[in-house]
Amino acid sequence: MMIPCPHCGDRDVSEFRYGGDATKERPQHGAGDLKVWHDYVFVFDNPKGPHTEYWQHVLGCRRWFKLARNTATNVIEGVVS
Repeated sequence: MMIPCPHCGDRDVSEFRYGGDATKERPQHGAGDLKVWHDYVFVFDNPKGPHTEYWQHVLGCRRWFKLARNTATNVIEGVVS
């Protein structure tokens, strides 16, 4: 699978690291409810279909970006700003 890095262009997936779900909202810093933080870090969905994810180009520019990808077909719809 080729991933379009917004800074380096199209590269093989082996150069990247998956960073997780980009649609989850991070709890407020200093939030005292540990269950909220537990769920944010450890509980996740495994969606089938269009999804937005974080990726890092570890063997290139090392930058993080959001990628719109269909998890059922691996068709990449593009980089999300």
